[in-house]
Amino acid sequence: MSDEEFKAALGRLAAGVVLVTAHEPQTDPDAPRGEDAGMTATAFLSVSLDPPLVMVSLRAGSRMDDLLDEQPLWGVSLLARSQRHIAGRFAMRGRVSDRLLFEDLPYRRGAHTGAPLMGGALATLECRTEQRVEAGDHILVIGRVLSADLPSEDGEPLVYFRGKYRALG
Repeated sequence: MSDEEFKAALGRLAAGVVLVTAHEPQTDPDAPRGEDAGMTATAFLSVSLDPPLVMVSLRAGSRMDDLLDEQPLWGVSLLARSQRHIAGRFAMRGRVSDRLLFEDLPYRRGAHTGAPLMGGALATLECRTEQRVEAGDHILVIGRVLSADLPSEDGEPLVYFRGKYRALG
């Protein structure tokens, strides 16, 4: 089986789209503060109800993988169909700094994590890493959900299917 055959087959699996975020701790005491980081993900799922656990798959060695290896607190915003531009912005390779990507977006800081949580998301979660599992060229990060919020009562989810962002229906 080729990489292309594998990608084509799994591209037929519809997935919800989330924005995973974290606040990088301040390492230089003279710096104003650490930076925010964000990454679009479609490999995200619920793992357990008791305790409440979720999992996200990160490319090994990516900025988010490196950050969550040192920072155990992170956030997840389940994106609405109207937030397609956010998904695209944080999925770009060779993009500008994360600081600029957050600049004009409405968000609040999570009370437990300090991570940016997107305004208008269908739901937001705050998590603490419980376990990291190496899986091929990815790292599976399993997090305990510290809080869940439903900021938007209305709206449809943003879905990724056959290599494109789509809406239900």
